Amino acid sequence: MDWEPKKESNRTPSALEVHSLSVAYLRGTASAVPALVDVSFRLQCGEILGIVGESGAGKSTLAASLLNLLPPGGVIQQGKILLAGKDILTAAPRDLDAIRGGHIALIPQEPSSALHPTMRIRDQAGEILAAHRYGSNRARRARLGDLFSWVFGKDAARIACSYPHQLSGGQQQRALIAMALACAPSVVVADEPTASLDSETRAEILCLFDSLRTLLDLSVILITHSPELLGGLADRVLVLYAGRVAEIGPTEAVLSSPLHPYTRALLRCSLGGTSGSGTSVHKTKLYAIPGESPRPGQDFPGCEFAPRCSERVDICGSRDPVPVFAGSNHTVSCFHYCE
Repeated sequence: MDWEPKKESNRTPSALEVHSLSVAYLRGTASAVPALVDVSFRLQCGEILGIVGESGAGKSTLAASLLNLLPPGGVIQQGKILLAGKDILTAAPRDLDAIRGGHIALIPQEPSSALHPTMRIRDQAGEILAAHRYGSNRARRARLGDLFSWVFGKDAARIACSYPHQLSGGQQQRALIAMALACAPSVVVADEPTASLDSETRAEILCLFDSLRTLLDLSVILITHSPELLGGLADRVLVLYAGRVAEIGPTEAVLSSPLHPYTRALLRCSLGGTSGSGTSVHKTKLYAIPGESPRPGQDFPGCEFAPRCSERVDICGSRDPVPVFAGSNHTVSCFHYCE
């Protein structure tokens, strides 16, 4: 294969770099509808980067773009996606099959839809190894044994022989994680992997990501609409709004001292619906961000969040804010932090 990651020698290497990525969807003869606008970030080796935002923020589009897997009509208008220093957007089609799964893998949202209903879990994972010509049959069996042991523990043998309908939602999600790790990628993109799970199973899956990150030296992009899930797990958090990066910084700083008004509003939405102390608990009304997210293709002359923002000033309605470095590896796109 011609495509191989470059080794960087003069700076700390990144597992993945995204530079000025803009993506749009074509709708018939109409003009392109922007989905991502000038998105940039770096994923460090061994890091878990959380990406949060409302529905329609562009999270799933970003996940698909990172593997150059946009659906029909999706167009990457500009940007670079550097995987260990090499741009996958310029990779030859024959190389992309090896890159996907071999270097970077995607864990989709719905395991019940992603898993083949008439195939055993071990056979589905085995097909991935065969497609990538992963060693001999003996090597593939050994690899599958390791994968299922890491992901399922003592229940590995039973689950490997099971069909998807015989598994719980959490077990199906673990099966997708095992399949994503089959060919030992260095980067895994998990698109809302806990969205349909109960709180206990959700916590187990998040702990699994943390342990696999350490065990396999993985770099993980974890996409969610619930920022509170990232505390104690992600190293950094990137906040998306209307396809743009609103804020990115260390998890503790973003969750405890958010800079962007949208981040603060999003965190308020994620608070529980109860309050009180001791045994006295009172139900409270959940907070909702006023207004609506911009419709696809809706054009604003200024900041996309301005119509919903209680802190907007005159300049917010006239032009887009630029990213501002706020210290401690914390960046925000808001006029309140411009000189």
